[in-house]
Amino acid sequence: MFIGHFGVGFGAKSVAPRVSLGTLFMAAQFLDLLWPTFLLLGVEQVRISPGATQVTPLLFANYPFSHSLLAVFGWAVLIGGLYFYIRRDRKSAVIVGALVVSHWILDAIVHSPDLPIFPNSHFLVGFGAWSSLPLTLLIEGSLFLFGVWLYVRRTAPNDAAGKWGFWSLIAFLLIIYAGNLFGSPPPSHEAIAWGGQMQWLLVLWGYWLEKHRHNRASA
Repeated sequence: MFIGHFGVGFGAKSVAPRVSLGTLFMAAQFLDLLWPTFLLLGVEQVRISPGATQVTPLLFANYPFSHSLLAVFGWAVLIGGLYFYIRRDRKSAVIVGALVVSHWILDAIVHSPDLPIFPNSHFLVGFGAWSSLPLTLLIEGSLFLFGVWLYVRRTAPNDAAGKWGFWSLIAFLLIIYAGNLFGSPPPSHEAIAWGGQMQWLLVLWGYWLEKHRHNRASA
């Protein structure tokens, strides 16, 4: 899943208006921000197998530290705890931590059974929506559109940058998603990892956009 996670990040602004969009993006996509680094370090592994599913050619062979449910709860406590330490906002910290967990839950909907409950667990979770491209588009598209709608209801632009920077971000996310769905399989796991690191630019885009938009008083 890709744009679905960003949709959740957008939508979370409606319940956590004091949290920057960049932080919401970072929390919602945190597991996939960790995973590329673990790939580069050789700690986790992925295989490229065109046709593995209708949506992705990737087989997630081993990712116990970024995507096991036990590890995810640990990351959620860490990220939520750091937010609380910095901001002293308990409600927002809980939401930030919950966004980290939301990533695993949404992945479980679309992945084939490959998500471990704890590191080295033989019990793997995944409901396999990636076996159907239309079903995947329905799930991710609905999450994304609903999240964007909530964000637009909650915030308004301060200037042209806040308006066009927002719509440019939406277009950019959709272009990346289309490339992931319909582009050629990646040539190597190193290419996957370095491409995944580029997601930090989307987090920075969220922080930048936050400076050009404000919360609506009537939301």
